[in-house]
Amino acid sequence: MQERVKQRIALNTYFFLSGLTFATWASRIPSIKTYFNFNEAELGTILLAMPISSIIGLPVSGWLISKYNSRGPLVVAFVCFALALMAIGFVTTPFLLVASICVFSFFMRILNISMNTQSITLQKKYEKRIVGSFHGLWSTGGLVGVGFSTLMVKLNIGMPVHLMVVSIVTLVCSIVAYFFTLTNDKAPSGNKLILGKPDAFILYLGLLVFFAALCEGGMFDWSGVYFKEVVKAEVFTYGYLIFMTFMALSRFFSDRLVELLGMPKTFAISAVSVAIGILISIIWPYFWPALFGFCLVGFGTASVFPMAFSLAGTSQKYSAGMAISIISTYGTIGMLIGPPMVGYLAHAFGLRYAFFVFVFSGLMLIPISRLFFNRK
Repeated sequence: MQERVKQRIALNTYFFLSGLTFATWASRIPSIKTYFNFNEAELGTILLAMPISSIIGLPVSGWLISKYNSRGPLVVAFVCFALALMAIGFVTTPFLLVASICVFSFFMRILNISMNTQSITLQKKYEKRIVGSFHGLWSTGGLVGVGFSTLMVKLNIGMPVHLMVVSIVTLVCSIVAYFFTLTNDKAPSGNKLILGKPDAFILYLGLLVFFAALCEGGMFDWSGVYFKEVVKAEVFTYGYLIFMTFMALSRFFSDRLVELLGMPKTFAISAVSVAIGILISIIWPYFWPALFGFCLVGFGTASVFPMAFSLAGTSQKYSAGMAISIISTYGTIGMLIGPPMVGYLAHAFGLRYAFFVFVFSGLMLIPISRLFFNRK
């Protein structure tokens, strides 16, 4: 087997495990809300811990990228990531919950930067786009995570046992995959953050990631609660499950879609799909219409991150790792603002109407992508 094939399989494993672990956490948010008896505003405040700790991880991830190859930080981050997920299942106080979420998010930041840096470097060994397929594996892992969570909920398996099983699987697989990952991918230049006038290339990409993260992160955190409290579905994970299913399927075809239509049109289609899907779910908050709406949202959000990260790898100012780290910060801010904002709006006006935030965010992809492609 060719070395690049082994490296691709190993990296596929990491993307899959990342999606699996994150979806396991996100699908259990309604259980956490019930266990601690949080209202929407309180849950929104708790969810602030993730993006705040992720932003703290920015200088750490940047330093690691400039000093080491990505494979070392990748496996260490995965081990800590899995242990933090296990801890979330066993905490009994809000303080310990926030502490565990902070650790979980901090190391998720490092592993995401490391994985995406590896994906762009590995793509150079192929004669076609492959970044979208990695994100497809992330969504597939998320899909498996939600499916397993749905099974755990139906079987009435406790959250501590559920999260512990996923953590152990993640620990074992991530350590095995480490030995086959890409080596010597440290960039010789462009590894330092340059302060000054914002670079238009990075700024527009960052804004695209910001609004995509606001939609995607909001769906991760609130789709289960929406199906439980607005749609009144007995198995609340169905909404999250269908969203992740269509995101996963779409990401496997995103590279091909970009080749056929080009990135400008793909960004526009993504924006319209997100907006229409959310509107359907708001106007008709019933099981089948909401399920169809979430399908469209999953399709619409699928291509944005792979396209943005692929474009970041062409930066003339920064190395691929540093460019990804910078634009990921915009995404982190989107996740910082999005889920808590939905929580506060839901507390004031109801969760159904709070979802209009996603309609606006989805449509913003159109003017920003046009500005990016017309910047010269």
